[in-house]
Amino acid sequence: MKSDAELRAAAALFRVMSAPMRLKIVNALCYGEKNVGELLSLIPTTQPNMSQHLNSLYKAGVLGKRREGVLIYYRIDNERVVSLCRAICAEVAESVASH
Repeated sequence: MKSDAELRAAAALFRVMSAPMRLKIVNALCYGEKNVGELLSLIPTTQPNMSQHLNSLYKAGVLGKRREGVLIYYRIDNERVVSLCRAICAEVAESVASH
């Protein structure tokens, strides 16, 4: 049986990944690192909203970042989270397609 600390950590990660906007960001970054401007060209939202979601994903350890001049580039830092998201999204897609 998992410890309470492990289950709390899992619940916290599920909370972070439960926002559709964050799933869109993770999906976009699966194809390589991008800066905020590049993400905004793919995902319609405001810059402050994008930055808030990126910060949440970064603090949760899902994303990493690096600075290049004035730009900050984000990348996937936790491939296990991406694998989990892909598995869940595939399951949901299959379920939606069968109904």
